[in-house]
Amino acid sequence: MFTYETADQKEVRRFRIAQFNGRTATVRSGGTTVTGLVRSVLENSSSIPPRWTITLVPAREKARPVVLRTGPRFNSLAEDYL
Repeated sequence: MFTYETADQKEVRRFRIAQFNGRTATVRSGGTTVTGLVRSVLENSSSIPPRWTITLVPAREKARPVVLRTGPRFNSLAEDYL
């Protein structure tokens, strides 16, 4: 699990929408980038300005699709009508 703390309301809204819709979200903090499902968005109301703690469950990276055909797509046996 990855825990991230922020005071940016726009960013928190983006994480809440991702959590509600079951989509992955990406966080760039320092030199690391974490993509995963949002598990929780908790507000720390005792701090001024308000801060939120976001917990992400890292997702596995998707496998890249294998390109089977590298050449142009045309039928070399098609008849030529002029």
